[in-house]
Formats: sequence, C-alpha cells, structure tokens
Amino acid sequence: MVKVLFVCMGNICRSPTAHGVFEHLVREASLDKRIEIDSAGTHAYHVGDQPDKRAQATALNRGVDLSSQRARRVKEADFEYYDYVIAMDNDNLTNLLAICPPKLCGKIVLFLSYSNDIDEEEVPDPYYGGPKGFERVLDMVESAADGLLNEVKQKHLK
Repeated sequence: MVKVLFVCMGNICRSPTAHGVFEHLVREASLDKRIEIDSAGTHAYHVGDQPDKRAQATALNRGVDLSSQRARRVKEADFEYYDYVIAMDNDNLTNLLAICPPKLCGKIVLFLSYSNDIDEEEVPDPYYGGPKGFERVLDMVESAADGLLNEVKQKHLK
C-alpha cells in the first residue's frame, strides 16, 4: 500500500482538492486498494470542518466530490506513516520540515514538482479570492495529480 498525504495551511481548500482529485484518478485507474490518500493542514484553524464550499463546488463541477472530507492537522506520526507528504506551497513546506523528524524529511515535496505543464512552484491559496482562483487551483492540481500518479505507478506498483 502506497500512502499519500496532501498538506496546505487549513486543510479546507488546496489539500482537500488535491486529495479529492488524486482519489478520483486512483479510483479510475482501479488502484484504490493499493493507494491510500488523505489530507491535512499545518494549522488547526478548521479542524473538523468540511472543505470550503467554493472548493467543493469547483471540484464537483468536474466530477470530484469533496463533501466527505474533514479538516485535520498534521501530526508527527504522519511522517512515519505516509510515503509521500506533499506540500502545496513553500510556507507549508517550511512548516512541515520544522516538525518532521530529520530522517523522514526526504518524504516531503512540493506538489507542483509532479507537473510537466505548470511552470510555477506553488499552488496559490484561493481562500481570499474569487471563483477564478479555485478554478486555477483545480487546473494545477489536476496536472500535478497526473504526474504523481505516474510516479507512484512507476516506482511502487509494477
């Protein structure tokens, strides 16, 4: 079983979107028995909350349902448990590296490093913006999710 954790700040916009999109791709590839997916935040602002309504609506328009997810905060045990700990931006990457046991820091990576189509390094936080920000995030997430799935299949599921 390959285990993947997506991480943003509050776990209500970017990481649940990535979680949902990746889960959808994994299901379509009939790999849901071989890949476990979750998401979390580096801060506890929204623990227990559903993803942002705008993130849910944008994802649902593309066939991805985020409604069953609930925000949680990253915990130290996550670094041992997950094979991939994927940060949405540099701030969250820094936060993750600060709490990760040093021997496990190699598991932490920026999500857009898996995209071949996006020339940016970070998935921007759409929380304070309008609907176009959520669409842009979803475009970026879909691109990186494809690349991540290809890597997981090549490295772990032969």
